[in-house]
Amino acid sequence: MLSRQKESLKIVTLPELTPEEKAFQQERLRDIYLLLENLTLQEEATIKLIIDGLYDIGIINLINKKITNRSMNKLAKFLSRTPKPLVKIIAWQWVKKNLPSKVTNWLNNKVKFK
Repeated sequence: MLSRQKESLKIVTLPELTPEEKAFQQERLRDIYLLLENLTLQEEATIKLIIDGLYDIGIINLINKKITNRSMNKLAKFLSRTPKPLVKIIAWQWVKKNLPSKVTNWLNNKVKFK
């Protein structure tokens, strides 16, 4: 059945972009990047709350996976709250630096149709 599906697919070749179209797309991608950068800075509190939630979920899952002894598991969960502020600072710096470019590239890949 899979071979039939492959046979029925048509390969469509897209025309190459003109230099004007490439320049236009690059300009629009730069605009999107700047908007995402601005959004990231404006929504700092929201992003930090998202980081908190992801940390809480991730650390519990990691401890449950790695530490099977019940008493050690509870101790590890208690101690996991200590590095949270440090993780939050590091994660925020990473998000501020990388989120706009990563989301811009991801969105660009979604509209390339290749």
